[in-house]
Amino acid sequence: MSGKVRIPALVAVLALLLLPLAGATSAAAAGGPSVKLSKSQAGAGGSITVSGSGWRARALLMVLICGQATPARGVIGGTNSCANADGRAVTTDAKGIFSKKLPVSEPPVPCPCVVHVATVTGASASADTVFQVAGHAVEPLPAEPSTGRLSVLSDPRLDGSSGLLTWFGAPPSRTLVFTVGNAGSSPVKNPVFQVGTSHGVFAPQWDDQQFSGTIAPGGKAEIKLPVELAAGAHGDYTVSMKYGGRVLAEQPWGVGRPWGVTLFWILVCVVVPAAVFRIGMAVVDRLRPRKAARSMGPPRHRSLSVPAQVTLRMPKFGKAAASRETAAAAPTTSTLPWFTPDSDPGTAGRLSAPHDDSPTSPTTPTRKGLT
Repeated sequence: MSGKVRIPALVAVLALLLLPLAGATSAAAAGGPSVKLSKSQAGAGGSITVSGSGWRARALLMVLICGQATPARGVIGGTNSCANADGRAVTTDAKGIFSKKLPVSEPPVPCPCVVHVATVTGASASADTVFQVAGHAVEPLPAEPSTGRLSVLSDPRLDGSSGLLTWFGAPPSRTLVFTVGNAGSSPVKNPVFQVGTSHGVFAPQWDDQQFSGTIAPGGKAEIKLPVELAAGAHGDYTVSMKYGGRVLAEQPWGVGRPWGVTLFWILVCVVVPAAVFRIGMAVVDRLRPRKAARSMGPPRHRSLSVPAQVTLRMPKFGKAAASRETAAAAPTTSTLPWFTPDSDPGTAGRLSAPHDDSPTSPTTPTRKGLT
């Protein structure tokens, strides 16, 4: 009997002794892993002691100083935001407790900073605690992504037309108009859209454009975004709109050739050489007469001479015309100034009209005939 009574008594004593330990273990498991620091702030080059509890027994952990992080949001940029070169590895004991000395170094991104502890193997677990790196830059965290979801409710269109200046090479411009609706559970405030234009096989060049306004859950709004091409652009283009990393709308755009520019260059190629030629000829005309006058004297004028054999015969009418013809055909004799009719040796002692005394003349009588 005494032996049977002792066994239950020993079991009861052991149960009373193990109950507090089981309660502590369950409490640690319920609270999850935790991290404590010996200092909340230190400068680069110093060191701090990092301790933790509530971790899995014999777990391998990695301890890092990370920037752009808070315990509520975690490490936004992942381990790329941490000082990985100065990190330390540590293994927990059988109770899930550890303690490790960590050198302080500046992370590659600005603070707010945390000491980040995470498991390397096994089930994933992590914990963060606030830490300030003295002298390191501090910048606000990026805005949290909204839970609102925008979707296009209407076909996009391009409003606007080309003017006279566009015909002469001015940048073509349009307005991309479409309607979006918020299918999420939270409002979308001042959404930023990305508008890009592509030509042929080239990728779009994206440009951020913000819409001023708030789109409530289940609401919709008409969005108007300006689109402009480079000066002198022509051909087939595609206008795309992207939001949240997704392309929501695309619209083709055919741009005509700026023929005014072509006409302008044609006129330049024709008018300018002609003007230069005219100016050059004017300069030559002004310089050439002066040189000729100095070297050759006054310019000579050539007169039009008609050969003597060429005469113009006009029809004759009546006696007056005949008398004029006879007078014109009669030979004219001119008397030399030093021979007057009285002093002419050929006419001295001759009172009758002069006649030819040649012996061969048939009208002149000879002396033999007279005798």
